[in-house]
Amino acid sequence: MKEINISAIDLVIILAYLVIIILIGILSARRKTTSSEGFFLAGRSLNWGMIGAALFAANISTIHMVGLAANGFKDGIVWGNFEWMATFLLIILALFFAPFYFKNRISTLPEFLEKRFGPRSRSFFAFIVVITALFSHIGVSLYAGAVVLNSIFGVDIMVSIVVISVITTLYTIMGGLRAIVVIESFQSVILIGGATLLTILAVALLPDKGVNSLADLKAALKPGQLDILQSGENAIIPWYAILLGYPVLGIYYWCADQTIVQKVLGAKTLSDAQNGPLFAGFLKILPVFIMVFPGILAYVLFSDVIVDPNDTLMVLISNVLPKGLVGLMTAALLAALMSTISAALNSVGTLVSIDIVKRIRPATSDRLVLRAGRISSLVVIILAISWSPWIGRFESIFDAIVIVLSMLSPPVASVFVMGIISRKGNDKVALWTMIFGLLAGSIVFCLDFDPISGSKMITDGLGVPFLMQAWWLFVMCIVFFNTLSLTSRNRPLSEIKHLTFTKENLQGFGSKINSIKDSRIWAVILLILMILLYLYFG
Repeated sequence: MKEINISAIDLVIILAYLVIIILIGILSARRKTTSSEGFFLAGRSLNWGMIGAALFAANISTIHMVGLAANGFKDGIVWGNFEWMATFLLIILALFFAPFYFKNRISTLPEFLEKRFGPRSRSFFAFIVVITALFSHIGVSLYAGAVVLNSIFGVDIMVSIVVISVITTLYTIMGGLRAIVVIESFQSVILIGGATLLTILAVALLPDKGVNSLADLKAALKPGQLDILQSGENAIIPWYAILLGYPVLGIYYWCADQTIVQKVLGAKTLSDAQNGPLFAGFLKILPVFIMVFPGILAYVLFSDVIVDPNDTLMVLISNVLPKGLVGLMTAALLAALMSTISAALNSVGTLVSIDIVKRIRPATSDRLVLRAGRISSLVVIILAISWSPWIGRFESIFDAIVIVLSMLSPPVASVFVMGIISRKGNDKVALWTMIFGLLAGSIVFCLDFDPISGSKMITDGLGVPFLMQAWWLFVMCIVFFNTLSLTSRNRPLSEIKHLTFTKENLQGFGSKINSIKDSRIWAVILLILMILLYLYFG
């Protein structure tokens, strides 16, 4: 696709945005980086609004904005399930996982595994999280952002990757989690505002195509393009795959991934730790309407122009937005990109500092712990720069991130689920379950990856979509965990009673509601709203 014609005012807006976020990040963290807890967990001072906005911004990357528009154009609203299903996982995070994390003063998710199972499972899980951050969060996001900048400005992809890395690493290493969260709160506004504006202006063009009502819109679209749930042989993503497979990815991503949950760990109070994810749940309703729906509108407006669905967002930006707003939308794309990368870099620094350096040498000073975290962030971003060009070998950017998560999520999800709902298992059981799951996932990945096997042996050969692959890997890990537990001694209840569901822990769900801030109220409201949305669009 040819470059978009960028005006001088658009360039000024983009440059001003970059300067502003760097200044915000540095200034917001000046008083909060005197200790490792201040740097990595923002001194546990985050309120629910900051947590929710940061969760949303860290999740919505350039991959989402480009990929959701492309998939909306190609297949319809069905891809919105990846956004709306996240709200159910955020409810689970708020009501079930967050209380355990907050009450036990967890600093990292591997630390939780050590308290629940033992030290070896902590070390191996830290390795999995770093690999996830490197290959999924950072590597894929860098490539996606570079492709977008190449489409807009014609900048070489490797040059774009390096420039994005330098800017994001600068405020991440200098500011820490508080800087990241403050910036992500600001970027959430830019993201939502830019995407909403693009949607409104695209809707305003529909009458030019003879579309004046919802009925006209449905008639102009492909059959099923406005159906959130699909079934039958022609289903893009069968409903049962969404119901069974997505929660496997979601439990790891939303409830056990350091990059995401670190915001919750930095909460000021338990109420903030629970209401933050719920606020993010409400925000996650929006992408279907302001990121997937524009792609659907593009099918009506520009189907004669768009040859490659991946160009959908770029075509919308160049044909819908006036001068000045192109710069704003580009800033929104950069906001999405940098939010994801900065969150992942900070989580890697936290894991290396707390789960490795501090454990090997407990007497290490705060100054050296901070230095180790910053150095590890630099190392990871360099490795990610080296890996990111390989993303081009996947069929699409979205495929790359989903395939990696489908391989890594099942062993982690199984260990965390069993760790909280069951008293079974010990360090050996958790460790070998994760090793078994990672090996099984690697085999599935190799068999289903064209450059390695020569074909998609499982997806095409056996007819098992990627979400169902994640589901069956999860089932295998659960069976493995429980089988191995039969021959292993469980940890004493006295050591884990605050880390698993017991009668005492469940009593809190039946306690009296005394405030509108009670997370149970907002969880029920969010749940009802999601049921209504699925009933309407299903």
